[in-house]
Amino acid sequence: MIAKPRKTPLYILKLQALLRRLPPSHPKVPQITEELTKRMAGFKGELAADYQLSLIDHPNRVILTDLRLPHALTHFQMDTLIISPKAAVIIEVKNIAGTIYFDPKFNQLIRRKDGQETAFADPVLQSRRLEFQFSEWLRKNHFPALPIHTLIVISNPQTIIETPSAHSAALAKKVIHAQMLPFELKLLEAQYKKVFLTEKELEKMARSLNRANEEIDVQITNKYGILHSELVKGVLCPDCSGRFERYKGGWLCSGCQKKNKWAHLEALNDYRLLIGSTITNKKIREYLSLVSPSSATKLLQSLNLKSSGQNKGRVYELELQEKSTPS
Repeated sequence: MIAKPRKTPLYILKLQALLRRLPPSHPKVPQITEELTKRMAGFKGELAADYQLSLIDHPNRVILTDLRLPHALTHFQMDTLIISPKAAVIIEVKNIAGTIYFDPKFNQLIRRKDGQETAFADPVLQSRRLEFQFSEWLRKNHFPALPIHTLIVISNPQTIIETPSAHSAALAKKVIHAQMLPFELKLLEAQYKKVFLTEKELEKMARSLNRANEEIDVQITNKYGILHSELVKGVLCPDCSGRFERYKGGWLCSGCQKKNKWAHLEALNDYRLLIGSTITNKKIREYLSLVSPSSATKLLQSLNLKSSGQNKGRVYELELQEKSTPS
């Protein structure tokens, strides 16, 4: 059972919205593009691991993805958590191309690619930390002390994995290519015999984990030092460089002349991601380049948004409309 399916991370949605709303000539565009490319690579790696998980049945297992749980004064994050009555498996996905060398002496990962070497934090050390943090979460929330095993999944099938020969056997129990994930889970399932959780306790744990999840939510414009006045306003056409204008209860693109009744939804999504979660009649007119207050009111009312206040002081709560994950 998938108790928490994977969705596009909020941080990626904010980066995408920011690029849509900045002029192409803005000096921060290259930096934001680079960050988005890096995060999309990680996300697609996680989707590749999800595909391998979809190839096998998961009776009496609960799968939760992209969990961020509180621990002490900070948080810890797991790409995928699989819980059964007998054990928990944490899956950490790495989408790194080239040759990767696990250095056990200095606890680092070295990537060799195109004649260059790049050092990364050691995923094996990270996995030990996650096992400890999750065991502490179980203890503090009064759940049984499940056996916890971490798998480091390399999503790129062409990545070459190396380590000193003396450590290769130990590393092979921790680090696998994504294609091996279904087989490794079956081996782990056979390894654990003792039952720690009943079916009801398993479901209770899944609910508790979902409630405890805290997705990171940063003000992306502040992070990159961008003023709201620098953002491109209006309803943008996804097919050309034009903008939509209000036309007979819908929208007409000034460039390609395409009509779209709901073109404002993505624009309001961008507002929610970049500016704020509430909006007024005045603000939506400024943002969508609407002239008529009554037209703005009709548009807001058509969205069935929660609101508070009266007349000019009415404030509407914007809800984020999610798109499907990339293929």
